[in-house]
Amino acid sequence: MNKSLRQLFLVSGLVVSALGMSAPASAALPFFSDKKDEVPSLAPMLEEATPAVVSIAVKGTQTSRQQVPEMFRYFFGGPQEQTRERPFRGLGSGVIIDASKGYVVTNNHVVDNADEITVKLTDGREFDAKKLGSDEQSDIALLKIDPQDLTALPLANSDEIRVGDFVVAIGNPFGLSQTVTSGIVSALGRSGLNIGGYEDFIQTDAAINRGNSGGALVNLHGELVGINTAIFGPNGGNVGIGFAIPANMMKSLVDQIAEYGEVRRGLLGILGNDVDAGLAEAMNSQVNIGAFVSEVQPDSAADKAGLQAGDIITAVNGRDLNSFQELRAKIASMGAGAEVELTLVRKGKEMQVDVVLDDATQTEITAAQIHPALEGATLANGQDKAGNAGVIVSELERGSPAARFGLQPEDVIVGVNRNRVTTLSEFRNALDEASGVIALNVKRGASTLYLVIR
Repeated sequence: MNKSLRQLFLVSGLVVSALGMSAPASAALPFFSDKKDEVPSLAPMLEEATPAVVSIAVKGTQTSRQQVPEMFRYFFGGPQEQTRERPFRGLGSGVIIDASKGYVVTNNHVVDNADEITVKLTDGREFDAKKLGSDEQSDIALLKIDPQDLTALPLANSDEIRVGDFVVAIGNPFGLSQTVTSGIVSALGRSGLNIGGYEDFIQTDAAINRGNSGGALVNLHGELVGINTAIFGPNGGNVGIGFAIPANMMKSLVDQIAEYGEVRRGLLGILGNDVDAGLAEAMNSQVNIGAFVSEVQPDSAADKAGLQAGDIITAVNGRDLNSFQELRAKIASMGAGAEVELTLVRKGKEMQVDVVLDDATQTEITAAQIHPALEGATLANGQDKAGNAGVIVSELERGSPAARFGLQPEDVIVGVNRNRVTTLSEFRNALDEASGVIALNVKRGASTLYLVIR
């Protein structure tokens, strides 16, 4: 792991804040006192907002697997792997987003593998929480508690926030419940941090530390603009660079979890990369920022909508794009069947294209849609004989590129370049992000092997 990656730490229990647009000086903001002898204060706003931010305590058991050296298996027999279980406890934060239903949103890494989840309110009440579903790639989880006299945070339109807007983080850092810190929006659309699978973060300098994960980032009107998820800290502490999942992205994911019990990601069906000055010059384009389309997959949503290789996508639903990663995160957070307006530049001409997204979580696809070297294989979500989830080769054409590459029927692909994959969606995303030589980790019966795509 390189130095920059070591400096990125997930912070269990981060507070999510809802960022709104900065109000002009003449606006009557809720935190200003109307008494001449009093100074401006955030207290009135916080008195309304903090009851919606909760502390989360978890208990569970972690299972670790350890490879048994070949020589010991020879002498003593037994399986190739040994498993060990050890108990763990953790603290984090959460936000009540629906008081009538008892919905609490937090980070997936706060409640992952938890057997018991306890939610504690500001008034001292405690509730056992049920996890309705979660999404590891976007680090979102939805909990449900008994809806007894709860307070929820209203959601801001996070697409309207601007760099420089004031925000406040509320959470449970180091177990210090209801801690409040303030700052501004430092940047928008942050991606490429290798924190999670889908990155479109709000960056803030409001102090965020371990235990803030899942907490609230709010604007000065007390509206939720984001869920704090990670920090950049060389020593594991706050240095003024924190990251939050935008409220709009969170809401889209949570709605899918509430309806289906899982996230049914949208799929555009393109390959590409970021636009930079060199690419813009090579393409003779005046556009120096956005998402460059290098390939449109046949019969995909993009193909049906008329996208072409060489297009530069500059906006999604009217909001400017900074990178291909940002486009990928926005599309993935939208549900299958969502209608999206893309603004793109083709041969110097700007145009709008309406796309109806495919379902990225479909259970079976033709592998050629993912990578040319896999042509001839049909892939499906499945698991190996030990019950490990992965991508199974359900059909294979004799003499096909996939067969010549070394795949066999009933192979289960469980990793790409040492990154674990459990579904077709994760497999596709891992291949999209991979460059150069690609090594597939394959389970074949009782054996584990690597197949290399060059």
